[in-house]
Amino acid sequence: MLYFAYGSNLHHLQMKRRCKDSIFLKKINLKDFRLTFRNMYADIERKKNSIVQGALFEISKIDEKKLDIYEDYPIVYKKYYFTHYGKKIMTYTMTKKTLFTYPSERYLNIIKRGYKDCDLEKRYLNKALVVF
Repeated sequence: MLYFAYGSNLHHLQMKRRCKDSIFLKKINLKDFRLTFRNMYADIERKKNSIVQGALFEISKIDEKKLDIYEDYPIVYKKYYFTHYGKKIMTYTMTKKTLFTYPSERYLNIIKRGYKDCDLEKRYLNKALVVF
């Protein structure tokens, strides 16, 4: 199964610890969505002409079950499916769309490390951290 990571799961070592069968494939963009933070954790929401940069991973069914537990599915996060070049991809999005909350330093550093691991552009992360 294909999984799109955009938060702390971008961090390769952390992802391997969580999902031992996971394989990083490449970075991809999710169009018409933007990255935000709620309850100090990463989330995505629809926004026309925006992009969320993230990573595409191949994961096993066992990995998916582990992610479900980690993401507190279906209470905190629900599954969202989209297609990218004809392939069905799964990601998670928060069930309750609360107001923006700045992430903890520790959590943000894990995401920053993930951006490095996946060779993503930091400007997308920085944009998500600016409150309008």
